[in-house]
Amino acid sequence: MKPMQRFGFLLCILLMLVACREDEDVVQPTVSDVGKDAVTDYRGMYVLCEGNMGSNKATLDYLDLHTGQYWKNIFPSRNPQQVMELGDVGNDAQIYGSRLWLVINCSNKVEVCTADSARSLGHVDVPNCRYLAFDGGYAYVSSYVGEVGQNSVLGSVYKIDTLSLKVVGRCTVGYQPDELCVLDGKLYVCNSGGYQPLMSPPQDYDCTVSQIDLATFREERKITVAPNLFRIQADSHGQLWVTSRGIDDDEQPIPSRLYMLAKDAAGQMQVRDSVDRIVSDFDIVGDTLYFCGSSINGSKMLRHYGAVDTRTAQVITDSLLSEDGTWKVQTPYGIKVHPQTRDIYLMDATNYVSSGYLLCFSRDGRLKWKTSTGDIPGHVCFLKTPLTQ
Repeated sequence: MKPMQRFGFLLCILLMLVACREDEDVVQPTVSDVGKDAVTDYRGMYVLCEGNMGSNKATLDYLDLHTGQYWKNIFPSRNPQQVMELGDVGNDAQIYGSRLWLVINCSNKVEVCTADSARSLGHVDVPNCRYLAFDGGYAYVSSYVGEVGQNSVLGSVYKIDTLSLKVVGRCTVGYQPDELCVLDGKLYVCNSGGYQPLMSPPQDYDCTVSQIDLATFREERKITVAPNLFRIQADSHGQLWVTSRGIDDDEQPIPSRLYMLAKDAAGQMQVRDSVDRIVSDFDIVGDTLYFCGSSINGSKMLRHYGAVDTRTAQVITDSLLSEDGTWKVQTPYGIKVHPQTRDIYLMDATNYVSSGYLLCFSRDGRLKWKTSTGDIPGHVCFLKTPLTQ
C-alpha cells in the first residue's frame, strides 16, 4: 500500500471510530405509551421542560397524538452536534409556520428548529429572554435585559426576522417584561417588576402593561393594572386577560388576581373587570378560560383548577378536574387545552429538582393518563397536521 493510500485508509478508520464514539455519547429519548386518542388536525404536542436554574437541564419532550407515544428528551438525539444540548431554563415554546421556537432563558438564546422534527436551524442571542409572540413574519421576544437576579433595568422587546433569524429592532418597555401577545396591530407586554423587591418597597412594583404599535415598533402607552403581572392572552372578543401574582408582604399584602382588559368608549384598552382567583397559568379555547394555580395556607399547599366565561368574566367552575383519589399533583405549573377535543393537559413540576409529570384529562375532568416528563414541565405547543397529508 502506498503511503498516501495508507494515510487515507487510517483517516477513514479514525473518522469511523470518532463517529461511533459520538453516537455512544448521544442521549437517546425514552418512549412510553399513554394510549391512542381520536385523530384530529393535530398530530403532536411539544412539552418544554424548564430544568432547575443553573443545571443546564432544559429538555424537550414530544407527545405523538396519533400513536399515543410519549418521547422524553428528544433534542439531543435530533441534534447530536449541540455539545451543551438545549441549555439552561426553557421558558417558552411556540410554533410559527414550519418552525419551532424555544426560549432558553439563562442561556440567553432563542433556539429555532424545524417544527416537524425539532432539528436545530440556528439560534438568536437575546439576553435574559422570556416569552414569544409572532405577527407578520416577525418574532417578538420579551427580555429582562439585565442579568438574572441583578439590579433592575428597564426591559425590552426584541424584533426578529423569522426567515433570516436577525434582530431588526428593539423597543424599551417596563421592568422585567414577561408574557406578551398581539391584538389588532398592537403588542401588549406584561411588565412584572420581578426583581424590584430586591431594592424597592412593594408599592414601587411595576404595575403596567406596555402597549406597542407594531407599525412603528414604539411603545405608545402603559396601562396600569396591578403589581407582579405575568401571563397575558387575547380572547375572541378583543379582550385581554392578564394575571397578577400579587405581593406577599406582611404590612401591605396584595392578593393574586385575574384581570380582564377591554377598550373603553375612546378606544383605549383599560381594566374592565377582574376575577378573584389565584392563577399561575391559563389557556383560552372558545369562550372558556381554563386555569390552574397554587397557594400556601399556613403549612398547607392549596391547588386550584377552574374555568371562567370570557364573555361575562364569571367563574364557570372551581372543580375543573375530578380529583377522585386516582391521581395527585404536587405543584400545578402549567395548563393547556386541546383546541378540538378539549382534553386538558396539566403539568406538575413536583419538587422542581426531579422529573415532573404530564397529566391528561377529558373535557369533563376525568383522568385519562399520566406520564413522567423532564424536570419542571411548563410550556406546551401543538403541532398541526399539514393539509397536504
